[in-house]
Amino acid sequence: MAQAGGDIPFQGLILDFAEVLTEEVGTPHRTWCLAQGLAESAWATTLEDHPEGRALYKALESGRMTQPEWNRRTAALLGLADHQNLMGRAWQAVRPAAKMINLARAARQAGIALAMLSNSFGLDPYNPYQELGVWDLFDVTVLSETEGIAKPDPAIYEITLDRLGLPASACVFVDDRHANLVPAAALGIITVHADEQDTTVARLTRLLNLPAVPA
Repeated sequence: MAQAGGDIPFQGLILDFAEVLTEEVGTPHRTWCLAQGLAESAWATTLEDHPEGRALYKALESGRMTQPEWNRRTAALLGLADHQNLMGRAWQAVRPAAKMINLARAARQAGIALAMLSNSFGLDPYNPYQELGVWDLFDVTVLSETEGIAKPDPAIYEITLDRLGLPASACVFVDDRHANLVPAAALGIITVHADEQDTTVARLTRLLNLPAVPA
């Protein structure tokens, strides 16, 4: 329920996945790298900075490569002999953002439609949304791999609005990357930059006129 006597100012809440519905991912990935005998930054630098690694991740993200194929080819770049469920192993210690998930549930209870808009990284064999308990939370789920396009392409935001059946001005979008907020704002969606979880939850609680989220 919304706060007594208050109106719900928005009809839709669109949430990113990593570092919005999850806790910080960098530390678990660095810890995993060290456990594999890699440099602690190996995961991030391979996916984000290495030319071939970045291209492989972009292909996975847009659905042009399966997760098993990505696992095999990225393990080779990392110098790891075992490629089985590489993504799942690297993500094993990432934890759900409990307060953000509670806020999403409170928003839905208050009558706000929920959408997840995620630049995804495969669903099989490792489904991150299922593993972290958010797969059934949303009215609408828009994944880059199934759409063939990814944030910050404006088209994927338009797809999300269309499936929600809502105008941009009725929606709030939350993402941890500024680059992904820019096209949403250009469409007229209210944007919130996710930084520290408590701060983001407090900001959204006020913006959506929701009761305080339990710890």
